[in-house]
Amino acid sequence: MLDEKTMVSDTLASVNGELVRFGEMIPQTENKELKQCLKQLRNECEMSQEKLYQIAREKSYYVPAAKASEQEISHVKSVLTGLSMK
Repeated sequence: MLDEKTMVSDTLASVNGELVRFGEMIPQTENKELKQCLKQLRNECEMSQEKLYQIAREKSYYVPAAKASEQEISHVKSVLTGLSMK
């Protein structure tokens, strides 16, 4: 039998995979009603993902990475700004 931590981790991995698939499907869909339905489902999936991450953090099943420093943020911004100018 799976323990709670494994179940939460497996569920998060599944939800993350679903979000990736929504990201692939939505831009490829030409039917406006279907596109809207997919967006609504994606939004609900994102809310579920956030709730699961909250549970995982509260139980110390998931520990987020340390926050980026201002220097790291500035570096990434400069790299991305340089890419967008090309």
